[in-house]
Amino acid sequence: MAYDAAVLRRATQQLDQARKDREVRTEALRRRLYAQTPELADIDRQLKGTILDIISSALRKGADPGPALQVIKDKNMDLQRRQAQLLHEAGYPPDALDDAPTCKKCGDTGWVGTQMCDCLKALCAQEQVKELSRLLDLGEQSFDAFSLDWYSPLPWPGESVSPRENMELIRDVCFNYAQRFGKFLFPNLFLTGDPGLGKTFLSACMARTVAENGFSVVYDTAVNLFARFEEQKFSKDVQEGREAQSDTRRYLRCDLLILDDLGSELTTPMVQTSLYTLINTRLTQNRATVISSNLSMDGVRARYNGQTVSRIEGEYRTLRFYGEDIRLQRKSKI
Repeated sequence: MAYDAAVLRRATQQLDQARKDREVRTEALRRRLYAQTPELADIDRQLKGTILDIISSALRKGADPGPALQVIKDKNMDLQRRQAQLLHEAGYPPDALDDAPTCKKCGDTGWVGTQMCDCLKALCAQEQVKELSRLLDLGEQSFDAFSLDWYSPLPWPGESVSPRENMELIRDVCFNYAQRFGKFLFPNLFLTGDPGLGKTFLSACMARTVAENGFSVVYDTAVNLFARFEEQKFSKDVQEGREAQSDTRRYLRCDLLILDDLGSELTTPMVQTSLYTLINTRLTQNRATVISSNLSMDGVRARYNGQTVSRIEGEYRTLRFYGEDIRLQRKSKI
């Protein structure tokens, strides 16, 4: 999973801080218990005794270290039993002073060899949702909050099903796409229809669910995305160019890219090239993409080059929204 570097950095910082906080709490507890029960401090000093020095001494004399090791082992077991008894009397479990890592799998490092541990993945997912929330107001945008009441149950001109029936199908497709991400029949979706019909809302719902399930998700508008591609290529500011390059890598490598409002950008040769590169690269790397647009498929054909259109038509499941503008409906009720 190609998490954004900033997301991974913040998640790692959380893991590090949690480890430091645990160490501070354990040390504070140790000092308090040692002050209350000095015998615990004495036991701790004995348990930290110089075992290696005893073994080395035995070896230098040519003696078998086995008996010495058994004596040390027996003594340590007695000390541990006494320590557990004293901790129990103080109201604490036997391992209260062990400072054991929260995650036994990785030792709170976040990594098992070269593989990211589940504990760090969970923190990355949390950070990703926070990142998406800044862009999409995810406080309200969830499948549970999606309402079909805004869509008419009456017949719609030129359509075989009502807006409500159509949206019920679209909602179910989007929900299953998000819940079964990576295993769903259609890896790519194209959401098309007039403004105010819920395309961005459902895109946000999918982004949230997929991110919460531990996949890397990047959401951006077409205007911002193509601006970053342009800055990467033409910016004279070195730092700005590097940041733009980092963003374009995220667009290309994340598990799920959600490109919102395609068609709102100025269609330049640079945009044509960038869009084709984006779509084609993600297809060849088997990375999923959701595109939303106010353009109809006829509008897409008129606006973008044949190679791009061919890939959208051939590789994306089109979900067509129709009905009355929800924003206008809400405004009329104020």
